Formats: sequence, structure tokens, C-alpha cells
Amino acid sequence: MSELLQATSMVFQWEVILVIIAASLFGLFMGAIPGLTATMATALLVPVTFFMDPLPAIAAIVSATAMAIVAGDIPGALLRMPGTPASAVYADEAFLMGKRGKLGLALGINVTCSMLGGVIGVAVLALFAPRIAEFALEFTSDEYFWLALLGLSCAILVAGGDPLKGAISMLIGLSLAMVGMDSVSGQVRFTLGSYDLLAGISLLPVLIGLFAITELLRSLPTAGRGASRADTPRREGFGGVVSTTWRYKGGVARGGLLGTMIGALPGAGADIASWISYAISRKLSREPQKYGTGHPEGLVSASAANNAALSGAYIPALVFGIPGDTVTAIIIGVLTTKGITPGPDVFTEQGALVNAIFLVFVLANLLLLPLGFMAIKGAGRLLAVPTGVLYPLILMFCIVGAFSANNSMFDVWVMLGLGLVGVFLMENDFPLGPLILAFILGPIIESNFMRSILKSDGELMAFVDRPIAMVLAGLAILVWTLIIANGIWKRPGRGSPTDAAASQAR
Repeated sequence: MSELLQATSMVFQWEVILVIIAASLFGLFMGAIPGLTATMATALLVPVTFFMDPLPAIAAIVSATAMAIVAGDIPGALLRMPGTPASAVYADEAFLMGKRGKLGLALGINVTCSMLGGVIGVAVLALFAPRIAEFALEFTSDEYFWLALLGLSCAILVAGGDPLKGAISMLIGLSLAMVGMDSVSGQVRFTLGSYDLLAGISLLPVLIGLFAITELLRSLPTAGRGASRADTPRREGFGGVVSTTWRYKGGVARGGLLGTMIGALPGAGADIASWISYAISRKLSREPQKYGTGHPEGLVSASAANNAALSGAYIPALVFGIPGDTVTAIIIGVLTTKGITPGPDVFTEQGALVNAIFLVFVLANLLLLPLGFMAIKGAGRLLAVPTGVLYPLILMFCIVGAFSANNSMFDVWVMLGLGLVGVFLMENDFPLGPLILAFILGPIIESNFMRSILKSDGELMAFVDRPIAMVLAGLAILVWTLIIANGIWKRPGRGSPTDAAASQAR
């Protein structure tokens, strides 16, 4: 109880509240502009967090991310252009509702169900993360090795598309993570004789380069063309939001719980949670034929899932120090720069801070209602910002952010170089998720592997001589089997059972 009171006093200070409101408005702006993702908004905030205490820094990122995900629904409904990837699954549904004169209902459902899903995610996070942390205190380097390896493997499995391309993306991330001096032996690796690479490649230039710069470069062909103006909903257009949400309350609860569980899987995130929740909602619906025609049921489940996944992703991040998605990867980097190492010890040594983070989640989600409806009213102005003005400003922030990591121009060149690499990968359908997660998890895997090898005197069977380690090893092997089987099934010339049946019918 004393920790909860201390956490409350930490959160309800004017500096923290001001940061939450300012970051929320920033997230609304970034999410409402097509192409500017929640991850980009988070990456641009990182340089600002250098000048903050740990709690305001985390509050800024949590608030901006939640708002950006919700704001991404606005251009999807108005222009059929999802503002964030998490909004893509139901953009057509919301747009078609708008065409039928129910634009206010669609956007109102987005905001309301996102708030409810976020609250469900926070409740699960607050209830189960401390229990998992108590269990995780029993972990040794063996368990952490398998857990990190499992997270890396899951990133390939949920990346979608070609698993081989996901694996190649992962290997690129591992290669970048190995640059610099080996933390165990002190051996210099892959520096090409550069003094700037002795300490390795910093996380911030990698994040900004792969996400912000990549998106800017891919958007250059349309730069200079102002976004289309769209009519915003009238005041009376929000009628029916409460009744519709209540009608599909089961979908809200299912989407919130499902989103939290999927968000807790390393590499999954809000995008995957939205797609899976929408698909399950359609499967269980009594009116599946209405999906894709402007039906609110799928909108309810997917909106709840995408915000709940944001909370779920913090479970592995806070408990094990393993990012659940790219946003929590940034959070881990921010906490590390503040001298706080995420892991089970945080719950015992920094209990008040953890409870304060939970309260920040609650506040950020509750703010979705007033600020979300305000953003809907002002959507026309947000969407009319000329990209020819917006993109140079974003590039300036990117350069400042990369430079501020180590006060080095070398990091700026790394950022720009990785931006070009990101464009090449995206244009050739290589997912960026496995790359960035490999860059984060690579050092964790290597350091724990070396610790286990040293303490076992080179005996490999020591990696599975504890029950938890054996279970995690079995799960990792199962994931690898699924990846290989999926790759073999999707190889050229091998169709799916449906394709085969269709071929026989012809």
C-alpha cells in the first residue's frame, strides 16, 4: 500500500501530467498523418527523454504510442489511408461505414473500444506482471538464453510472408549487434578499423534509421502534395457509440484479452493483434457475411486488441528485459540510459516506479476519450498539413535525435545508411521487425550463452539440466520446427490444400 501511495504521488505532479498531455497531443498528430507511425513518434521522442527523469520519460512514450495508434484510425476512416499499421485491418470497414453516413459512429467506436481495450491490458499487466516477476527471480543464464532465443524465433514466426526473408532480416540484425568489442573476451569484431565502432552501434540511430528515415525515403515520391481534406463528423454523428459498444461487449472483452496475450509475445505487437482479433471476430460472428461491408463488429474487436497489445508488450519488457515490440525496445533503451535495468529485480527494488508506470498507462488510456474525440473534430486540419513542410521538419528531428545519442556525427551517418538499407528491405518484402529485435536480443543471447558455457565448463547439456530451461528449450525447438515446416510448405510450386482442391476441380 505504501508503494502505491508513493506511486500516486510520483504520477500526480504537474510536470508528469504536463508531459502526458503534451506527448498525447504529439501522438495524435503523428498518428493522424498517413505514413507517420507510432514507432516513428516514439523514436522522435527519445532525444527529448534524455533530459527527463525515468517516470516522465516513460510516460511520454506510453502516452504518445497509445494516442498514435488511436489517431491512425482517423485517416483510415476518412481517406482509406491507415495512419498506422495497426489501423490497416479495419480501415476499409471504417471507411465504408463513413460512406454510409456513419463516420462519427466508426471513429467513436475506434476511440471508445481502444480505451476499453487499453484498460483491460493495463489490468492484466498490473495483476500478472508482478507474479511473473516473482517466478522469474528463479531464472539463471540458462533460462534467459532460451527465453531470448525463443523471443527471437517467435519474431520470425509472426513476421508474416516468407519465413526465409524473416530469417535473413534477423541475421542482419544479429550481425549489426556483433559489431564492436566482445563483452566477454574483449575481442574486436567487424569494426573495419573504425574507432567509432569499437563500442558497437548505438540503438537510437538504428531505430530512427530503420523506421523514421525509411518511411521518409519511401514517401518521397508523394512529398509536396498536400494531404486531401476531408469532412469531419458533425456533433450528432457520434450517436450510437455507447449502444453499439455495449451490443458487442463480448468482442471488446475478447479483443482486450487476446490483444494483451498477443502483445506479450516478443515480436508480435499491435499489428498482429489487430489482424488476429479481427479474423477471430469474423469467425465467431453470427453475421460473418457483413464483414467488409462497413460492419462495426470487427471494428470493435480489432480496436480493443490493438491498444491492449501495447500494455501486453510491457510484460516481457519489464519482467525479463526482452522487448515485446519495437516500442518496448525503445523503452528498454530509455530505462537503461537512466541506470535502470529491466528485469524481475525492478519489481522488488523499484516497486514504486513500476506501480507509477501502471498508473501512467491508466491515465493515458482514459485521456483517449476526450483527446480522441477532439482529434476527430479537428481531423481535417491535421490531414491538410503539406508533406513538403512536414517531412523536412521530421528529418531535422531525426538528425538531432541520432546525433544526441553520443554527440557524434558518425551516428547520423549510421542512421542515414540504415535508412537506405531499410528502404531496400521493405521494397523487397523483408520485415524489419526481426532485424530490430535481433539487434536488441543478440547481446542478451550471447552474454547468457557465454555465462552458461563458462559456469558449466563447456558442457552443453547444462543448458537443459533445469526444468524451466528444458521447457523453454522445447518451446524454442517447436517454434523452429514450425518455421521450417512453414518455409517448406510455402516453397515455389507447392500450393496450399485449397489451391490443390481448386486445381482438381478445374
